[in-house]
Amino acid sequence: MLVLITYDVNTVTPEGRKRLRQVAKQCVNYGQRVQNSVFECNLDAAQYVAVKHRLEALIDPKTDSLRFYRLGNAYQNKIDHIGIKPGYDAEGLLMI
Repeated sequence: MLVLITYDVNTVTPEGRKRLRQVAKQCVNYGQRVQNSVFECNLDAAQYVAVKHRLEALIDPKTDSLRFYRLGNAYQNKIDHIGIKPGYDAEGLLMI
């Protein structure tokens, strides 16, 4: 299923800046950055639970926030993109 992960981490303190880097690093392990604090992740149920748990452990819920949007398997018709940075095929070939 396609999951959109968004986050807002308070970076006023050095600890907050560290949390921001840690959250971004975890998200990169699971998906593609599409905007500064937004990742598109193609996950199965177990991966979804794992990434959600890892990210919850990293943030400070008093100052930071996480949002998970589960778009499901038929997500192609649910995304409209306008502007630069064209989308990518989450199920297609990824060359590094």
